[in-house]
Amino acid sequence: MARPKKYIISLSETDVHKLQTIIHKKDASKSIIRRCQILLELNENNPRHLTQMQIANSFGVCKATVSNIVKDYIEQGLDASITYKRNPNSNAKRKADGRNEARIIELACSQPPEGRTRWTLRLLEEKLRVVLDTPIGKDAIRDILKKRNLDLT
Repeated sequence: MARPKKYIISLSETDVHKLQTIIHKKDASKSIIRRCQILLELNENNPRHLTQMQIANSFGVCKATVSNIVKDYIEQGLDASITYKRNPNSNAKRKADGRNEARIIELACSQPPEGRTRWTLRLLEEKLRVVLDTPIGKDAIRDILKKRNLDLT
């Protein structure tokens, strides 16, 4: 015998319309679109109502992801369930903003120090520690230069 559902999602017409507009936006991220599609599939008013496991298999996510989306919708509402919450303490935040990136590129394109033929990542790191307020590691400098297709040779 199946366990009764703890959370039941029944979306209103305005919610369904809002989710469909987000899905059809060109600038919406893939994870947000997937969350919207999962909510539409979980809708009790949907004639083709699937279980959470079936939805997880069809969208290529784990069942915990579907359960977390349902829990977010029930506890915090539609807007909270379709936004991507990023931890401010995560390592995903940028090491340098646009101004610092411009300074890094400007320094990398300038003349190397006396006695050197070219800039190295360690030299750039030491020089930027003096120029910028916040220290930036050589890996972040390398990523910034690589993103702009700049080479240190």
